Amino acid sequence: MSSGITFSADATQPSSRYLHIDITVSAPFTAKKMIMRFPRWVPGSYFMREPLQYVDSIEVKDHQKTSLHWNRIDVDGLEIPIPEDCKEISIQYRVLCYEMTVRSNHMDDSHLHLMPPFTWWLPESGIDTQRMEEIHTVKLSVPKDWSISTQIPGKNGEYFADGRDELLDGIMEANPNRELSWIVNGCNHRMKWWDAGGFKIEEDRLNLLIEDLTKIIEEHHALFGIPEWKDYLTVFHFTENNRGGLEHLRSQTSMMPRKCLQQGHEDDYNQLLSLFSHEYLHQWNVKRLKPKKFIPYDLQKEVHTDLLWWFEGGTSWLGDMICLRSGAWDFGVWCKDWKKKLERHFSGNGMHKESLCASSHDAWIHLYRPNPYARESRISYYLEGELVLFCLDAELRYRSKGLHGVDDLMVELYKEHGTIGNRDGIDYKDIRSKLTSMKGGRLLGKWLDRAVQEQIPPDINRAMTLFGLKLHANEEKKVGWFGLRTVKKEGRIMVSSFEDGSPARAELMPQDEIIAIDGSRILETKQLQAYAKNHTGRKANLIISRQGVIQSKTVEVLEKPQNQTVVSNDGNKLWKRAIASKN
Repeated sequence: MSSGITFSADATQPSSRYLHIDITVSAPFTAKKMIMRFPRWVPGSYFMREPLQYVDSIEVKDHQKTSLHWNRIDVDGLEIPIPEDCKEISIQYRVLCYEMTVRSNHMDDSHLHLMPPFTWWLPESGIDTQRMEEIHTVKLSVPKDWSISTQIPGKNGEYFADGRDELLDGIMEANPNRELSWIVNGCNHRMKWWDAGGFKIEEDRLNLLIEDLTKIIEEHHALFGIPEWKDYLTVFHFTENNRGGLEHLRSQTSMMPRKCLQQGHEDDYNQLLSLFSHEYLHQWNVKRLKPKKFIPYDLQKEVHTDLLWWFEGGTSWLGDMICLRSGAWDFGVWCKDWKKKLERHFSGNGMHKESLCASSHDAWIHLYRPNPYARESRISYYLEGELVLFCLDAELRYRSKGLHGVDDLMVELYKEHGTIGNRDGIDYKDIRSKLTSMKGGRLLGKWLDRAVQEQIPPDINRAMTLFGLKLHANEEKKVGWFGLRTVKKEGRIMVSSFEDGSPARAELMPQDEIIAIDGSRILETKQLQAYAKNHTGRKANLIISRQGVIQSKTVEVLEKPQNQTVVSNDGNKLWKRAIASKN
């Protein structure tokens, strides 16, 4: 049934960077005024982004084209008077589309990426609120040589979103590039790509990408079953440096540096596969199986959950395991990626200050609001959640003699709480209860409590031992170390943050410019690294600029911590069973 609400966007002047919006709400109205609300955050990105900041030129008219006086209320509201016998209200405005991320609107003369929470006002009152769960008409006008890709059913610029959540998740990508499509297990998969600089991607690289994506998709289907949704859209944005991904209902937008599809950049290509797998897995683990507190999404205020370690960390862990199981990654790629993750883990000390549940709850003020000292007291529920679930997987497989893993736990939770008719969401006790009911999991409830509720690092060495995997340090030779993270800005080497145990922390500060070391000019970060590598125990003289004032600092070069991050063998039968394809 139609909601009587039409959402229209005009992108026919893309070089202006402005979308022209017209929302029409038809009678009946239930009050003498209608309240509209603009979303304040985007599902999957836990930060109050206030996209209303990009809206201007608001006009409101009735069915006779008479302008109505409206009032802005609160930070996100619009109050509109409803004249007697009014048949229709039209809300018109512009939206600036310049922010090039996966979670926002972006438009230029080469494409449009439309993000609904950055685009549409939504009626909160003044109409029967049940209408928001009916079918909305969405119209998009674009230049003649562009084609539109979206997961919302429809064609030729007119689409039909079934309910509020479908509307808010209904991303649209429009550009001149041909949409690619292929069938996997009876499900249509489509790809729409765009390059921010207009770089042309070689056809053979796109074909290789589709081959590897197909392997990953088939492995997901082998684990969870062939999905009830029969159409899935992937939007790829390729840039110089930007990256990121965001899941949607039956779609994703993923952004990577364009070199990921160029010869000689295999590490970047493998990260592209990892990103796709992560966002694709979210179809099960967050878009359907989701925290109870997210049902329904309230996009007008912060909504806290203690479970992001499961929904993001778990997705990171299993998404990469699926890359390995499918053959899109080989074991060497997994080991290289694992090494990088362990290096990040060991470079911070936040696990002694913040638990995974706290990190999840405080995502709004911690992970999305970093500072140079954050790693000393905070953790990432992505990284540490992944490591904890790797450890839990090892324990469960060991105790069940290889019968079950955490992937099976996720499948069971999805079947009970994420399928059609059963999408009631989960809380912590649901995860714990299902875990302890599985063979091998009876005594793992307290293990999980400690791992996610206490401020302790995961026992990675035990998990590796259970899987028959051995770790050793990366450096055979002892080398020196400043423990500094630096960035190059306008030709200057600037201190950005410190690694755990850094000898420079007491002397230097973030935003200090490093000018010279022992009389030699510093122009590149690698010069600092090269000096430290060969001068263990030496007290180095650093010339810096702090807030425009030249200072001299003495920093002792310490021996670099020899953390065990390199996998040196291929594991036992338990590990081989864990990484075996289910397809």
